[in-house]
Amino acid sequence: MSYNNSRRGFIKGVSCLGIVLLNNKVTYGMLESPSRKVPLSGHVWVYASRFPPDWDCTPILEQAFADFQAAGLEGMEFMESNLRNDNIIELAGELINKYEIPVTGTSYYGDMWDKDQHQEIFEDLDLILDRLHKLNGKTLGITVGDAGRMKTTSELDDQGILLQRILKLSEKYKIQPNLHNHTFEVEHDLYDFKGTIERVPELKIGPDINWLIRAGVDPIAFIRKYGNRMVYLHIRDQDANGNWTRAVGQGVTDFTGIAQVLKDVDFDGRAAIELAFEEPSRGSVREEWKESRNYVKNIFGW
Repeated sequence: MSYNNSRRGFIKGVSCLGIVLLNNKVTYGMLESPSRKVPLSGHVWVYASRFPPDWDCTPILEQAFADFQAAGLEGMEFMESNLRNDNIIELAGELINKYEIPVTGTSYYGDMWDKDQHQEIFEDLDLILDRLHKLNGKTLGITVGDAGRMKTTSELDDQGILLQRILKLSEKYKIQPNLHNHTFEVEHDLYDFKGTIERVPELKIGPDINWLIRAGVDPIAFIRKYGNRMVYLHIRDQDANGNWTRAVGQGVTDFTGIAQVLKDVDFDGRAAIELAFEEPSRGSVREEWKESRNYVKNIFGW
């Protein structure tokens, strides 16, 4: 399996108290804020982008935790590459304790349309979800894999079969899966996306606003139609030329309209900011996280 395929060349909640690491499992108490309906995490991609081709930012995880704490984020969304590290429970547990930032979930890429990879993907996910569960993570963002073309009906069937198995595996670990999109799932009039939810109607979704836009899909119309299936949301911004901005709010994305339609559909899941730059950032991104987090608070009220 190659996560690189999902990035197409380069890239294709709440506060916690009393965190302890005991018997290889992190536990912590969550404080629900009555004024904030949607807990806001950050995704680690901006750090992972420095480590191709496996995208494993574990060596600089402490920088991510420190940046998230400084920005006031309420959680961290890992990539599966983090959770493949055999020492991740101990390492992440120490960082959760130190910075009081929980690991809330992980994203995951697999070529699920290819039935020859099914067993390998399933066994890998069993490992990933076991470790995520021990860190008290709650969400799994699933990318079903890019075939580089429109998938055949048979391939969509195979994809659906594996997703059904993943739903049962996620239930075992008490983790909420969601269908996460890049562009390929939602191009061609949502061909891959529609084919997936038709075959796995109980699967919840976690759309990425920016990938929708880059695929030519109106995110407001998408949320209005599918908002009742949404349990997660990724937020990123781009300028008028279609280039990613360094912080959310610096670009032209209609976040005011998106915030309104999320209220209209009564979205009450979780969300994550995912910073992405046109070139890998080698320096500090703390100020970008602060600016993004403040913008989301002002526009979305989270």
